[in-house]
Amino acid sequence: MIPANRSNTSAPVVSDPRLKMVQRVARLMDEQFSIGGFKFGLDPLLNLIPVAGDVSSYIISVALIITMAQHGASGRVAIKMLGNATLDALVGTIPVLGWIFDFSYKANTRNLKLLTEHYTEGKHRGSAKPVIISILVIMLMVLALIVLLVIKLFQWLEALFMS
Repeated sequence: MIPANRSNTSAPVVSDPRLKMVQRVARLMDEQFSIGGFKFGLDPLLNLIPVAGDVSSYIISVALIITMAQHGASGRVAIKMLGNATLDALVGTIPVLGWIFDFSYKANTRNLKLLTEHYTEGKHRGSAKPVIISILVIMLMVLALIVLLVIKLFQWLEALFMS
């Protein structure tokens, strides 16, 4: 995963045609809107909706990772991208802290940077086809964990307010 410093969270300029669609989706999810110079996208806004927002953002991120893996991204870069998306999804489930994290982490922009390095600089070489099934299994496990955490949170809140 890319270190969390603000200079790395700006979307790279992409000229490779294989990255154009990924760039558009990453921008939409992470940097589409700007208020006072602070950029954010649909990801943190969706994540304000408990469970559905986290799950939908994670599915979009993983769909991008699978698409790029099918187009020759290496297993190494696919795992790094999955790590970014999974960290974003897991921390995003924590009320308040997760919302703040979602506005600053920008997993899709980080993944675009990894793909740009792969396609334009020749880093992270090799096929990811063997990794696709692993990505799907990990995604399903993370989604199940998110749902379980949210159920436990609601049970806790119910017990807190009903007693």
